[in-house]
Amino acid sequence: MMTRLLALLLALALPGLAAQPALAQDGPLRIEITEGVIEPLPFAVPDFVSEGGGGDWGAQLSRVVAEDLTGTGLFREVPASAYISSITSFGSPVQFSDWKAINAQALITGAVSVSGQSLTVKFRLYDVFSGQEMGSGLQFQGTTDGWRRMAHKVADAVYSRITGEGGYFDSRVVFVSEQGPKDDRRKRLAIMDYDGANIQYLTDSSSIVLAPRFSPNGDRVLYTSYETGFPRIYMLDVGSVQRRALPETPGNMTFAPRFSPDGGTVVFSVEQGGNTDIYAMDVASGSTRRLTEAPSIETGPSFSPDGSKIVFESDRSGTQQLYVMPAGGGQAERISFGQGRYGTPVWSPRGDLIAFTKQSKGRFHIGVMRTDGSEERLLTASFLDEGPTWAPNGRVIMFTRETQGASGQASLYSVDVSGRNLKPVRTPAGASDPSWGPLQQ
Repeated sequence: MMTRLLALLLALALPGLAAQPALAQDGPLRIEITEGVIEPLPFAVPDFVSEGGGGDWGAQLSRVVAEDLTGTGLFREVPASAYISSITSFGSPVQFSDWKAINAQALITGAVSVSGQSLTVKFRLYDVFSGQEMGSGLQFQGTTDGWRRMAHKVADAVYSRITGEGGYFDSRVVFVSEQGPKDDRRKRLAIMDYDGANIQYLTDSSSIVLAPRFSPNGDRVLYTSYETGFPRIYMLDVGSVQRRALPETPGNMTFAPRFSPDGGTVVFSVEQGGNTDIYAMDVASGSTRRLTEAPSIETGPSFSPDGSKIVFESDRSGTQQLYVMPAGGGQAERISFGQGRYGTPVWSPRGDLIAFTKQSKGRFHIGVMRTDGSEERLLTASFLDEGPTWAPNGRVIMFTRETQGASGQASLYSVDVSGRNLKPVRTPAGASDPSWGPLQQ
């Protein structure tokens, strides 16, 4: 049964659609989805109250929750200056008429307590128009050092309850941090929260690193390094920052690695004598097998979420296009047929879409298509957009955008799968090659 709040936001959450309320009738309010998205849903999130040792934590937690929700483009925060009521106790009854008066359709209340380094956060979500709580409240426990994670967890729970989709705020992104002029750019691996906070550097800048890729559970990262002067794939443990090189055949370049959905296999490209093919390696044994055997360049492999198929890019047709083949190799089917060149395909976590980079008429685009190549949609356009990566819920895509000119500064951007809400991701320096990890455990 759909509340007014749930109905309105479900309409916002569907790409290119919005809701028109049905005529008044007995039973729950229903909607008819007909037209384009217009207005984000208004919400209020007063500072979480302290229940012991909370201090300023409550205000900081509520700010991050608000930033997470407004950052989706689906929500709009009602400013505190408009509040009529205040929340002074987590257990006090809510004066819904006061929140209706300022048009807050959702209300998030919370409380925080601190004991030593231990931090406990609890919250409630209300549908203001119905005057009802949306499910029972939740409680999260962590440390004061990890307070932002607690806020992200609250925002994820709110987002999921209202939209019916999985959250993505309590996740991390591994990327290449870039500093220095274009002709002497230093690159090193870095990891951060999805919103650019809590950056940690995983390698130094003594050699060029490219294309980091998270493992399915976020504990390892694959990447390509030129520290020997020759591209070679490494696997790095995120917790210990220890790494090891993948087996290779001397004289052959290896690059573009990616994990299988179960983390037990790595697919990558091997260049031999001017020809490039895709190989698969068993992580436990190190044994490899060849998946493609064409006199062309095959690279950029990405597994389907069920592990049964691989999408990749190839120029076997004469231009760079996208193909899908069984995960064990075999007959490949071309799926891209539009004008221009296609590359860097990545399967959505939902399994329904493939994101890609497209170059056409002197412009670069991030786009999506169905897994059979139908319903192609371009989400962005610029001098250089490339390298899409999916949020854990398959709703948002992050990518690299490079500016035109001598400096050629690279930075990270994100965009909703509908093509709305294009925005930069905050990083302290240049950034490229993002890989979005799973929700943290």
